[in-house]
Amino acid sequence: MNVFYHPLYSALPLPAHHRFPIHKYRLLYERLLADPELGKAVHLHCAEPATKEQLARVHTPEYIDDFIGGTLPASAQKRIGFPHGDALVARTLQSVGNSLGAAYCALEHGIAVNLAGGYHHAFAGHGSGYCIFNDLAIAARELIQQGRVDTVLLLDLDVHQGDGSASILGDDADIITLSLHGEQNFPRLKQSSDYDFPLPTGCDDALYLDTLETALNLVLRLHQPDIILCNAGADVVSEDELGTLSLSLDAVRQRDSLVMDMAKQRSIPLCCALGGGYQRNLTRVVDVHWQLLLSAYHTYKE
Repeated sequence: MNVFYHPLYSALPLPAHHRFPIHKYRLLYERLLADPELGKAVHLHCAEPATKEQLARVHTPEYIDDFIGGTLPASAQKRIGFPHGDALVARTLQSVGNSLGAAYCALEHGIAVNLAGGYHHAFAGHGSGYCIFNDLAIAARELIQQGRVDTVLLLDLDVHQGDGSASILGDDADIITLSLHGEQNFPRLKQSSDYDFPLPTGCDDALYLDTLETALNLVLRLHQPDIILCNAGADVVSEDELGTLSLSLDAVRQRDSLVMDMAKQRSIPLCCALGGGYQRNLTRVVDVHWQLLLSAYHTYKE
């Protein structure tokens, strides 16, 4: 099991009571290493930080320079939700670089997971909702422009719609965006993905899993992608404090296993990023993200 990680993921100093659970990445990594089965099976990787050239596949030069140089207006920084500083710049470039590394690794080995990423609220010229640069959109365009693949499926399973991804990639015929999300959740103004499946508040396990299976079967049959880039958000569970769905922990594992089984059966490489997850109880957040690693281990261990 190929996993990408860097200590910078949790090395971001945030004000007391900040809403973002920054330490979940370190806790998930430590749990992975300590697990008697998964710890022995994991192959740890760390790619180079993303370059300006890679970021520019998706983002405007002005936005890239303003963020890296620390000259974003206060309103733009507030929209992102993180205090600006050298630590944020380093963390951002590294996590995007690791999503790119995981995408290339998935092409070679079938499956790879970045223990961060899924920054789907980042638009071409601004960040939003804790998302600065849209890592999976960058990876999708890079793989195509480098001639590594012809068609990419960007599968967004976060409770919040991938509005930045939909906006950026709306004219990319070779990148298919598919989003399952809470219809009454952030963002208030939704964008148009290629395939949107808005789910009602309180959506339960059965409805969610049936919708996902139907959507995936449809899109895989119509587009036959060469790789799937999946944002496996942990904010779909009923306990999530920023979510509107009511999935159980078991349904999250079924969700992740369903995606992996369908990808493996069709020999489609799969790259996963963690996406959101917002509970003050960090152990419970890690429990949800853990389902992704369990599913990867059991699906691809042979």
